[in-house]
Amino acid sequence: MLLAGDIGGTKTRLALFPLENRSHRPLLQRSFSNDAFDDLESIVRAFLDQAKCDVKRAAFGVAGPVVSSRVKVTNLPWVVDAQKLRAFLGVDDVHLLNDLEAIASAVPLLGQEELLTLNVGRPVARGPIAVIAPGTGLGEAYLTWNGSKYHAHPSEGGHTAFGPTNDLELGLLCYLQERFDYVSYERICSGIGLPNIYAYLKQRDCAPEPTWLRLRLAGAGDPVPHIVAAALSEENSCELCAQTLDLFVSILGAEAGNLALKVLATGGVYLGGGIPPKILKLLKQERFMRAFNNKGRFANVVGHMPVHVILNEKATLLGAAAYAWQHPNA
Repeated sequence: MLLAGDIGGTKTRLALFPLENRSHRPLLQRSFSNDAFDDLESIVRAFLDQAKCDVKRAAFGVAGPVVSSRVKVTNLPWVVDAQKLRAFLGVDDVHLLNDLEAIASAVPLLGQEELLTLNVGRPVARGPIAVIAPGTGLGEAYLTWNGSKYHAHPSEGGHTAFGPTNDLELGLLCYLQERFDYVSYERICSGIGLPNIYAYLKQRDCAPEPTWLRLRLAGAGDPVPHIVAAALSEENSCELCAQTLDLFVSILGAEAGNLALKVLATGGVYLGGGIPPKILKLLKQERFMRAFNNKGRFANVVGHMPVHVILNEKATLLGAAAYAWQHPNA
């Protein structure tokens, strides 16, 4: 078996794939809350105790930069070490990838039914591909054609400085600068960032905060699901939450367009991560693509780039497995 992992800031997904026939469907998959464990090895032990199988190769997509086969997980007090995992598993063939490198590695394997297209565009065969993924944090990566196949490259572009495009966003920047030494796109376009937008709009009195929502948020460990649900609900909607999601979508669209220009993503732009599939209703409206295309003299360039949302929640696992299949004993 091949063990694949998706280690995020909030939860870890593990799956087993057949080593030989390279099936895209995991034979077994489980999800674990990181808060319940001290390290990745503890989660792997719990998973394999249930699976009772022989692992010959492993690959993990981890939310953080991989340096010398080690990762300090972003938004989680863990260090994942390939050498330690090799000793723990008793397997020499263990790979660590940045989680966005793993998602990017899965992109060439995705079928049309695993995508929602926001902009058909005019794709250029073998052109560069951009990947941006808001989840707990904001990940970015890209792919280039190496002459025979696409090769994924990691990036920490989500940590670049936030650039406002209008007065409302300028006010958000000033608000966050009073609270943080450095304001990146991740401080806004992510699970840890969305509550920052909510707090900013609440302070500006853009819309009232309902009492029922205030009480619900006060007792919630993670406010994001409640803000999103209140923004999208037709029966119990909240204008403040709706404005929060609208601003989130606009800034995400602008940063997706920034990444598209930086790598000249004529092969397409793909939105991954846990948040986009939950807000498809908003992404399909014109707000996202209007911000994406708002690039002055280069509006026509980005306008021709296809834009897709990745619907396959196992993309990181599939990409980690794909990397291990293609790089045995790397």
